[in-house]
Amino acid sequence: MIGSRLARAIPVSILVFVIYIVFTGSATLYDIITGVLISVVIGVIVANIVISNPYKPFNPRRWIWFLAYALYYFFIAEVKAHIDVIKRILDPRMPMNPGIVKIPINVNSDYAITAVANSITNTPGTVVVEIDEKNKYFYVHWINVKAIDMEKAYMEISHSFEKFSSKVFD
Repeated sequence: MIGSRLARAIPVSILVFVIYIVFTGSATLYDIITGVLISVVIGVIVANIVISNPYKPFNPRRWIWFLAYALYYFFIAEVKAHIDVIKRILDPRMPMNPGIVKIPINVNSDYAITAVANSITNTPGTVVVEIDEKNKYFYVHWINVKAIDMEKAYMEISHSFEKFSSKVFD
């Protein structure tokens, strides 16, 4: 029990420490000591709540997929979406066909669902307005609906995010 709790506390503590250092914007000895103390306490307190499998965070394949997800999201999906929205702003003749589409969710864990929903919402032109966890659907407001068919809309909006998210979180 104690070994399992400590194994779960380590990744939580590391994450909290990194967030602490990033948000303080300082790496002085005082900040490092304070950050370590705070992150260890928080890691031990919430470890059993946030991590169900203590060995998942230590799998190097997941970290490689996470890096690939981040690179894809920031350098491909975001850039394409920003360019599309900028074109719509600068050229009023570009079609606008806003609407809400229903998209199936094909990932399993809460973390994966959250990652996909955040990726969709943070990409310009789309926002998740509702998550139906029971029936496993997202309802997404799309600035230019290209398809009302669920599978086609899924391929346009969510498929690539789910591909990466499932490798990292499921």
